[in-house]
Amino acid sequence: MKELWAPWRVEYFKKAKDKGCFLCRSFAGRKDRQNHILKRGKSCAVVMNRYPYTGGHLMVCPYRHISDLKEMTAAEHAELMKLTVKAMDALKKTVKPNGFNIGINLGEAAGAGLKDHVHLHIVPRWKGDTNFITVMADVRVVPQSLLELWDILRREFRD
Repeated sequence: MKELWAPWRVEYFKKAKDKGCFLCRSFAGRKDRQNHILKRGKSCAVVMNRYPYTGGHLMVCPYRHISDLKEMTAAEHAELMKLTVKAMDALKKTVKPNGFNIGINLGEAAGAGLKDHVHLHIVPRWKGDTNFITVMADVRVVPQSLLELWDILRREFRD
């Protein structure tokens, strides 16, 4: 039997869950690499998902702590979409996916792990990437460290 070794995942399970919003804390600081912030816009930012579905799983989030799309301003809506397109372009150049899943989970019942801060998910997909391990073991294999991928993607977000 072969073992799958992903020691970075244990951090998620062992870490005490902080009170408040991790996105708001990340945006308040200036440690973008440590917080996996790839691009800061005027009202929204592109952030790497710390516990990704696949390598390159990104999120686009408004800075304001709001829980519904209707609370966003027209400028926030526009920048959310502009940064989504920019993120897709960066992923196409670097990790070369065959497609994307893009979505917003509003509310806990919809699968939102962070239900009080709107965020859009960008998940790169490759032909055949849904394999037996996800079906049989409820495990996902992400072959590249987040900070290594941050360094690669960050270059694509520089203006």
